[in-house]
Amino acid sequence: MVTSIVAVAVVWRFILQPDGLLNLILSWVGIAGPDWLNSTTWSMPALIMLAVWRNLGTLMIIFLAGLQTVPADILEAAEVDGASPWQRFMKITLPMLRPTLLLGTVLLSVGFLQFFEEPFVMTKGGPLDSTLSVSYFTFNQFGFGKYGLASAASYVLFVAIALLSLIQFRALRSKD
Repeated sequence: MVTSIVAVAVVWRFILQPDGLLNLILSWVGIAGPDWLNSTTWSMPALIMLAVWRNLGTLMIIFLAGLQTVPADILEAAEVDGASPWQRFMKITLPMLRPTLLLGTVLLSVGFLQFFEEPFVMTKGGPLDSTLSVSYFTFNQFGFGKYGLASAASYVLFVAIALLSLIQFRALRSKD
């Protein structure tokens, strides 16, 4: 998250080249890797892999902070009472992580619904628009002078984000 998407894109383009690092590693186990960024089948999974890797650090920090809010004395009391590690996780840790889970899922889903920088920098929409996201589509429509269509796409994206966030808030709200 602290590096520019352009710098990350340069590194990942090197990794995902036909003769790049990922295909080299795959060749060690006898698999012939595809041309990741020029394949209509593999370009979007490659960009999703990049986006997940890029956002993993932020999510780890959020969950580390959430785990530190779980009181150790409650976990210790459950252990003394004979609760197994799985029971302590399911009955104490996971319920106390609900706010953290909510924050993480909302941030990730909003970020992935606004998926723009990765396709813009890496593939320009990809081979045959295979990496065209809603945000990139909206950007293109503004560039083509189709302001009404771009505005409509922006509203659809806003409604999708709002509905998904509402569903997540309802699913992960506190049971108190």
